[in-house]
This record gives sequence, structure tokens and C-alpha cells, in this order.
Amino acid sequence: MSYGVTGTTLRVMTPIPPPAVELQLLDAELHQLDARRAQLLHRRAWLLTVLQPARSAPMPPPLPAAPPRREATAPGVQNLLLVLGGLLLTLAATAFTLVSWGSMGIAGRALVLGAVTLAALGAPVALLRRGLRSTAESFAGIGLVLTVLDTYALHEVAFTDADGATFAAAATTVLAALWAAYGIGTAALPSPPVTRATTRTEPGTAPTSPTLFLPLPAALVVAQLTLVLWVIAAGGGTHTITAAVLLTAVIDMMIALRVAPKAVRVVAIGGAFAMGGWGVLAAGLISLSAAGPGAAARAAALLVLAAAGAFGAAWLVPGPRLRTVAATTGGLLGVAALGGLLRVPLPLDWTVLGYLACGIGLLALVRGPLPEPVRRGLGGASAAVQAIALLSTLPVVVTTLFGPVAWVSRVWSGAPDDARAAATVDIGWPELQTAAPLVLVAVASVLALTVRSATWRPRALSAALTLAWLTATIAPAALQLPYAVGLLTQGLIAVALFSLAHRTATVLALLTTLSLATLSLASEQATLAVLASLTALLAGAAWRGRLAPVCVTFSLGYATALACAVGASLDWQPQHIALLVLVVPVTAALLAARLTDPVTTVVVEVSGAVAGVLAIGLAGAELSMLALVLALCGVIVAGTAVRPERRNLGYVAAALFVLATWVRLGTWNVSDPEAYTLPVTVPALFVGALRRRRDPSATSWTAYGPGLAVTLAPSLLAAWTDPHWTRPLLLGTAALVVTLLGARHRLQAPLVLGGTTLALDALHELAPYLAQVVGALPRWAPPALAGLLLLALGATYEQRIRDARRVREVLGRMN
Repeated sequence: MSYGVTGTTLRVMTPIPPPAVELQLLDAELHQLDARRAQLLHRRAWLLTVLQPARSAPMPPPLPAAPPRREATAPGVQNLLLVLGGLLLTLAATAFTLVSWGSMGIAGRALVLGAVTLAALGAPVALLRRGLRSTAESFAGIGLVLTVLDTYALHEVAFTDADGATFAAAATTVLAALWAAYGIGTAALPSPPVTRATTRTEPGTAPTSPTLFLPLPAALVVAQLTLVLWVIAAGGGTHTITAAVLLTAVIDMMIALRVAPKAVRVVAIGGAFAMGGWGVLAAGLISLSAAGPGAAARAAALLVLAAAGAFGAAWLVPGPRLRTVAATTGGLLGVAALGGLLRVPLPLDWTVLGYLACGIGLLALVRGPLPEPVRRGLGGASAAVQAIALLSTLPVVVTTLFGPVAWVSRVWSGAPDDARAAATVDIGWPELQTAAPLVLVAVASVLALTVRSATWRPRALSAALTLAWLTATIAPAALQLPYAVGLLTQGLIAVALFSLAHRTATVLALLTTLSLATLSLASEQATLAVLASLTALLAGAAWRGRLAPVCVTFSLGYATALACAVGASLDWQPQHIALLVLVVPVTAALLAARLTDPVTTVVVEVSGAVAGVLAIGLAGAELSMLALVLALCGVIVAGTAVRPERRNLGYVAAALFVLATWVRLGTWNVSDPEAYTLPVTVPALFVGALRRRRDPSATSWTAYGPGLAVTLAPSLLAAWTDPHWTRPLLLGTAALVVTLLGARHRLQAPLVLGGTTLALDALHELAPYLAQVVGALPRWAPPALAGLLLLALGATYEQRIRDARRVREVLGRMN
């Protein structure tokens, strides 16, 4: 073709590339052909092995086992070294400033701190340009701490006579501004050159960025105290300081909603919660300690300010859950404000009712034209107030329900004067609990009248029934009714609850019978009458199907107690009472043979067995009577074994006819724990190694942790009390081997257990010498040296990671 052809005639034709580009294309094609040829040759070799004759069918090549999972990543080790190094250097600088400051003059002080501070703040700039952001963060943190030390030094040198609060307020303001400017300035630095090595990061790490995360959040942390310190410097009182704290929380909330950087938002959220919690706590204490209407109104104003901030967040924050939580907080603060106003004119016993009324009043807002998350939050606040009001009645409820248990140690000591005396045998009646029954009734009414949801309605009615039961239970003691009236009231409550065909009512009735039984222990006649009545009542409830297994258990239990009470009333000895108790196992065996429900049958048999064991225990005072009781129990069990489904009880019946003696073994004084732990450790580690080989995802703590701990922990305890050197040496050697193996394979369990054991063993052996060395050096020198070492290791570690990524990039290009 002629080279003089015009360009318009060659639009659909492919132009010939330049020689350099064409050479690259040819090299790429040849590389692909070589790779394809190698793949085909590998496939050909495998096909030849398949086609060769063999005695057995060829098996496909086994898949290589997955290597054990490494539990410590390289960036994690790097960050740990950098954090520890920065922390130790910070501690060393603090010790140098506070302890060794007096040995230098004014010029030396300014020169040292200024030079170190400038170096620490300037180093991150160079490190960021090289892409070493983690190391830059460490030096930036040291620099920020040094600015605080510079502030302290400035106060000690130039402003020794200045007011502490004023200087602190000015210092926090200046530090917050400087740190913010430093963070914004580093954000303006140019980004380092982006390569494939820098974009490939380890899991859990972020790409390299020229922005430092630490200065801006640190500036916000320091700024938390600025407004409060200025108020203190201006001579503000408690109310003004609390208002400043609440305003700071509101400002933090606005920053969290408006500022983009995630680290700043996290700190702002934390500051909002911390300062808001501080301010709300202070305002609540002021409200509770207010003695007059004026003080209560000022405290209410503070709580209203906090509530306004919470409700503002309920309208501004994203997400329905956060809005609900904010609305709940605002509702609680509003209740605290209004309840604080009502607390002053009301009697002290009725304070809870005032707050409860405000909490119930929130339900009127729930039905108003508010957003759904806000209405849910207000409903949650009302529920929280009612729950707190119920908690306030807990002392009365606990005293009434559990106080009569003390009659177990004072059986038949005499009937008390009234129901309150019966409930407070060893404890006093709680104070300021006059309104407890009214609180229970109010919450029960709210649950029964306001909850209309089909899902929550049954639960609300059950809760209302429970609260009504509590009200009826504590009423006799709260009203100081006579003792007999209190017993009769609880008996009527049990009968009424058993008459309801409701599981919750049955459970409450069972609890009532327990309380009634313990209350009746004060009088002999009351005990016999109550136990007989409860036995019959629960037997009838079980016959009617009201939780039959549980009711029949209670009935047999009360029958056993009745047998013991009758024997004690007749002044029988315990071994003779045992014969009377055996009536219960006989009754249970006869009843179990006629029951059709398997669960009830088992429960009846177990209850009879328990009564039989009690009879054997009572008969233990006299051997001849014990033999008779054991024989009678054997007869009862043998009669039960006649039933086809209880044939196995024949062995128990045979055992009851044979008297056996238990031989108690003495304990061994073990002085060498390794003789008993090593035989357990070796197979445990072998099993763990097999587990790791079959399941590489299994952690080292599961595979090796138990086996190592069985030997290392007892041996370490023995080594610390061993005055000789053999055991510590052997233990240290073994711990060193375990630690090195853990570091080689990056396994946490051997690394942590072996390293901890080695460190504690070495500390025990070298403690006297370390004490001498440390006493000869300044206090800040060892932490400083350790910090420098860790920082150097961390920086070197980060640089090696970057070099490894670059090598991987080169190798990737070669492939």
C-alpha cells in the first residue's frame, strides 16, 4: 500500500503502533503463551499418570493442609510497640519535668523543653511525607503531652502568683486552639506518592493518609473544661457551674452532628455523654437537696435545660433508635424537674408518688401528634419512672415476703401482736414507705388500663395481677392488722388465686402458701391448722389441673411438714416421728400407681422419696429404729418395683435391706506437682496438636491452653516458694521454649502463658539484683530507655512492612 494514501481512507483500519509499544505487546503475549504452555504441560503430565496401568485405582493428589492461623498480625505488633514506646517516653518526660527540674537553670529548662517539644511536633511532618503515619501519630502524641508540660513549666517560672483557676482556663483555651490548628495544618500537607505497595494494607489497617487523627480529638477533649474553668475563675456558684457543664454537653452534641471527621465525632459524643451525665447528676443532687421553692425552681431550670438538649437531639439525630433514646432521656429529665418542684410541698413519705404522677402524666404526650420515635421515647421514660417507683417499694415487699422466714429458728415461740411484728422478727420495718401500697396500685392500674396492644396485653395483665397480689400481701403489715387477720388474709388470697384459671395466678398462689406457712410457725395451733389446710387446698388444686406436678409436690411437702408438726406436738422423739413421716411415702407410692400423667407420676415418686430420706435422717438417732425405717422404706420401694415400668427400683429396694458404710479417704500432701501435672499435659498437648492439624481454625487457647496451664501454673507457684535454684531454672527454660515456639508460629496461648511464666520466674530470681540497679538510676531513666527502644522497633517494623509490600509488588509484576 502506498504511504501517500490520505487519512480519510484509513479510518476503519488499525494503525501500526510505535516500535517500543509493539515490543511491550509482544513481550506480554509471549509471557502469556509461556504461562499457558506450562499449564498445559502440567495437565499433560497428570493425564499420563492417570492413563498408566496400576494395581489400584489412582487417587487424586491430596489437597495441602491449610497452615495454622496466625493470631497476631504484623501491623498489630507494630502499633503495640509504638503505643508502648510513646507511653514510656511520656512517663519519662513527666518524671523529668516534675522531679529533675530543679537541677537546671531557667535557660536550660526553656531550651530542653522547647527543643524537645518542637522536635516532637515537627517529626510527624517528615514522617507523614514518608508515609509512616503510625510512627507520626506516636510522636504527635508525645508532642501534645510536652505542650502540657510546657504549660506547667510556664506556670512555675513566669506565673507563679497567678490564680490557679484563671491560669487553667487560659491554658486549656490556648492548648485547645493550638492543637486544633496543628491538626488542621497537618491535614493540609501534600499526600505521599501512592504506589501499589502503599495501597495494599493488612487486614484491620487503614490506608496511609497525611492527616493525623490525634490532635483534633485531643483539642476537643481539652476544650471540655474550658467553659467550666472560666466560670469557676469568674466566681460562679454551683448552679452556674452546672449550667456551664450542661452547655458544654449541648455544644458537644452540635459538634457531633455537624463535624465530618469520625474521630472528632466519637470524642464529641463521648464528651456529650460525660458532661451531660455530670451536669444531670449535679442538677439532680441540687434538686433533691433543695429546701425551698426558690431553690427547687432553680434546680428545675437546670433539669429543663438538660431536657431541652435531649429533646433537641431527639429531633436532630439520625436514626429512629437514637431519637427514641434521646426522647427517653428528655422525658426522664422533665419528670425529674417537675417532681423536684412537687417534692417541696409534699410530705417526705409521698415524694415517690409525686414523681410517679409526673411519669404517668407523660402518657398523655404519647397519644399526641409527635413523631413515632419521640412518642416511643416518652413511653419508655414513663415506664422507667414507674419501674423506679416500684423499686422504691422493694424494701417493704422483701420485708413482708422474706421476713417471716426468721420464724424457722423460732418455731412456736409465741404469736406476735400484729402482722407487722410477724414480718419483722429480726429486722425493722422500712422507713418512709407509707405510700408503698398506693404506688403498687397506681402502676397496676396503668398496666391494666393503658396497654391495648394484642401482643402486650396478656403480659400487662399478668404484671397487673402480680402487683395487685403484692398490694394485698403487704397491706396487713403496712396497716398493722392483727396476726390472725393477717393469716386469714393470706389464706383468702391463696384461695382466690387458685380459683383463677391462669398460670400466673397459680404461681402467685404457691408463693402465698409459702409465706403463709412461714408466718404460721409462730404459733403451734396456727401451724397445725395452716399446714392441714394447705395440704388439702393444694391437693384440690392439683386434682383440678392447676399446675398439677407443682401443686402435688407442694401438697406432699406440706403433708410431710404436718407429720413432723403432729409428732412434735405429741412430744415424740425424732426417731418415732420418722414412723409418722413414712405415711407420706406410702401415700405417694399408692397415688403414683393410679396416675396416668407421666410427669405427675415422677414428681409424686420423687416427693415420696424425699420424705423417705427425711424419715431415715430422723431415725438416725437410734440404730434399732433406723434399721426398722430402712426396712419399711425397702418394703415401699419393693412395692413400687412391682409395676412394670419401675422394675429397676428392685435394686434400690435390695440396697435398702443392706446396711453399707462409706469410707472417707484422706487427702495427700503433694509437694511435687509436676509428677501429677506432666502426665496430663503431654497427652493434652498431643491431642491439641492433632486438633490444630485437623482443624486449622481452632485457636491456640483451645488446643494448647489447658495443657500448658495445667503444668505452668502449679510449677510457678511451687517455684516462688522453692528456696533452691533447680526448679526455677528448669521452669524458666521450659517457659522460654514455649514462648519461642509461640513467637515462631504466632500463637497467643504459648506466647502469653510462656511469656508470663518466664517473666514472673525471672522476676522472682532477679528481684534482689533489680532492686539494687533501679536504686542506682533515676526514676525516669528506665522508662525512657524502654520507650526509645520500643519506638525504634516500631518505626523499623513499619518500614520493614513497607519494604515487604514493595517486594511483593515487584514479584507480582514479574508474574
